[in-house]
Amino acid sequence: MNILTIKNFLAPSILLCFFTIVTLGQQSQTSIKQDEKFEQLLSEKRKINSSMVANERYKIQVFVGNSEGARNALYACKQDFPELDGSINFFTPNYKVWIGNFRTRLEAVRHSMDIKRKYPNMLIIKPQ
Repeated sequence: MNILTIKNFLAPSILLCFFTIVTLGQQSQTSIKQDEKFEQLLSEKRKINSSMVANERYKIQVFVGNSEGARNALYACKQDFPELDGSINFFTPNYKVWIGNFRTRLEAVRHSMDIKRKYPNMLIIKPQ
């Protein structure tokens, strides 16, 4: 056997051994521990998202104005109508307070009768 044959035989064998050792040395298992409450929160969020269809829900606008007034109006709405969700939305230059999340306009009109007593300038809207 000459030196060239030995080199041709040893070089691939050495490389094969090296890659085998490196590959075996890098095997590991990763485990992730997360809080149960995170899973519960995620499942609740999925339920809410599946039940809400954007742009197809009606809301009742009870306030338009500055930031401080919007916060006060939202707080008052939550006290007066705890069963309705409320949010503050900013559309330059005004803050708007929207309450409710109604599937149909008829449902929004039914709720608006009670709301109109406290907020006579309220509007039924369908956000785009």
